Amino acid sequence: MNKFDALLNALSGPAYLAFRVIAALLFMAHGTQKLFGFPSAFPMDLNPLSIAAGVIELVGGALIAVGLFTRPAAFIASGMSAVGYWLAHGSRGFFPIDNGGELIALYCFIFLVIATHGPGMFSIDRLIRSKS
Repeated sequence: MNKFDALLNALSGPAYLAFRVIAALLFMAHGTQKLFGFPSAFPMDLNPLSIAAGVIELVGGALIAVGLFTRPAAFIASGMSAVGYWLAHGSRGFFPIDNGGELIALYCFIFLVIATHGPGMFSIDRLIRSKS
């Protein structure tokens, strides 16, 4: 293994931590927009499905950010993103670049990776596990 590979291996934990937290915080912003009109008003009328999506984005994003119930929260967020993609974007065409769904499709796979990888370092899940 060369020095560059060793450096990247040493940084994989902190990089994954940043990935998990930043993705979760950005996801939460979609929930705050839907539920509270912050930081900007949601551009469409809310219905029960979009309110449910906002709750999953806000609560799930917060859980993923702090690393609590990370795997189930990320799995639910991934599923909600997949459903949201097909309901809100899929009817406008197959390709995400054409139907405006590339962000929600990306969230689907980001949270699938987090669900399969787990919380990583600096998480409440890891703290709880280490005490038991």
